[in-house]
Amino acid sequence: MSEKNVTKLFGTDGIRGTANQFPMVPDVVVKIGQAIGYLIRTGRITSTSKSKKVVIGKDTRLSGYMIEQALASGLNSMGIQVQLVGPLPTPAIGYLTKTMRAIAGIVISASHNAYQDNGIKIFGPDGFKLDDSLEKEIERLVSEDQLTSLLPKSSEVGRTRRIEDAQGRYIVHAKSTFPLEYTLEGMRIVLDTAHGAAYRVSPAIFEELGAEVIHLGSQPNGTNINDKSGALHPSQIAQAVVQYRADVGIGLDGDADRVVMVDDEGKIMNGDKVIAICALHMKQKNQLKNNTVVVTQMSNFALEKKMQELGIKTIKTNVGDKHVVDEMRKNGYNLGGEQSGHIIFLDSTTTGDGTVAALNVLSVMKESGKKLSQLATIFEDMPQVLINCRVKTRKPLDEIKGYKELIAKKEKELNNEGRLFIRFSGTEPLIRILAEGPSKEKISAIAEEIASFLEKELS
Repeated sequence: MSEKNVTKLFGTDGIRGTANQFPMVPDVVVKIGQAIGYLIRTGRITSTSKSKKVVIGKDTRLSGYMIEQALASGLNSMGIQVQLVGPLPTPAIGYLTKTMRAIAGIVISASHNAYQDNGIKIFGPDGFKLDDSLEKEIERLVSEDQLTSLLPKSSEVGRTRRIEDAQGRYIVHAKSTFPLEYTLEGMRIVLDTAHGAAYRVSPAIFEELGAEVIHLGSQPNGTNINDKSGALHPSQIAQAVVQYRADVGIGLDGDADRVVMVDDEGKIMNGDKVIAICALHMKQKNQLKNNTVVVTQMSNFALEKKMQELGIKTIKTNVGDKHVVDEMRKNGYNLGGEQSGHIIFLDSTTTGDGTVAALNVLSVMKESGKKLSQLATIFEDMPQVLINCRVKTRKPLDEIKGYKELIAKKEKELNNEGRLFIRFSGTEPLIRILAEGPSKEKISAIAEEIASFLEKELS
C-alpha cells in the first residue's frame, strides 16, 4: 500500500478521537493492539529483556474499559502478555514500563479533553514515547488490514493480568524526587486532580510527605474528568487557596502530565513560571545541565528574556512535549517544558509529570524559605492573547489566499515588539492564534482579526 493511502492515526500526542467514532472504536483498537504486538514479535520494538509484556494504564473515562479490553485482546492475539495497572498518570506508565522491564507501555487517555474523547499513547521499553517511524509502521499495518494473517498459532496466545501494587510503586518513585531532608509538614495544599488519573496517587504523595491536603476534583464517575476542574480551570483552585488560607494550589489535568500552580495570594502560575523558578534554583545548585532550558514556541518571551539575564540559554522547539523531550535527550539537557504545564525533569521522569513538577517547586520553597508568591516575581509575563478557532478543513496556511499578506501587515504593526504564532492543534479540530506584545488591547485586536479571517477560510 502506498504511503498516501495509509490512514493517519497519530497526532502530536498519540492517537486521539471521540469514543465509538473512528479511530476509537473497538475493531480499530484491536488492530492497533495487534499492530503493536506484531512489531514486538518481529523485533521492531525490542528491549534487553526477553519478556514480551506490555503495561497498560488509563485515566478515569467511561470508554477506558472498552478500549482497555480491545487493546489487551489485540495484543494477546499476537502472543503478548498484558499487565493492567488501572487508573494511573501518564508519567507513571513511562516509569513502570522501564522499571518493570516491559517491552512497551500504553496509556489510554485523551489528556485534557472532555470525557467523550479518548486516546492511546505508546511508550517504548526505555519509558519514552515511541518514535515517529514506529508510529508510521503501526498506521501502515492497521491500514493494510492484513493482521489476521499474521497471527501466531493458538498455543502462543498471550494472557492478561492485573498488577495490584502499581499505584504504590509510582507513589514511592514520585516521593523520591523530593529532597529527603525535607517534609511538607505544616504546609496546606489545595489539590485538584480533575477527577482524573491521579485522583488516588497524587493526594497520597503529598499527604505521605506531611502536607495537609484539601481535595478538589477527586471523585471520578467516568464522565466528569476535566469538567470545570483541574489545570484547565484553575480559578476554582485560586478561590479555594484564598478561602482555606492555603500555602499553594496545584491543578493537574486528566492524565496528570501537566500542572498549573496557584500561589498563596491566589494568583495563577503557568508552566513558564514553574520552569523559571526551577531553572534558577537548579543553576544555583549546579544541577542545570549545560545551563539550558528547552521550551516551545508558545512560551512567553519574558521567560526567554529572564533566562538570558540569568545566564541560562533557552532553546525553542515545536509545540508538543514530545519535541521538548527529543531535544533534551539529543543534547543532554535536564529541564524543559511547555507553558501549558508539561514540565520535564529528565533526571527523574521520561515525560511531563504534573505531580513531580509541583514537588520540585515545593522543594524550592522549602530550601529557600520563600512563599510561592515571592518566587513568582521572577518575571512579569508579556501580555499574550490565545484564540482557539474550530475548523472543518485543514490546509497549509501559506496556500490560503491573502494569509501571507495579512500576517506581514500585522507583524509590521507589532514593530518588532511582539510576535505572532499560528498553528493547527495536533489533538483537536482547532487552529490556535497566539499574539504577544506590550499592549493587551493591540494584540487582542490583531488576534481577533486573524481569527476572523481563518474562520471564514477554514469553515
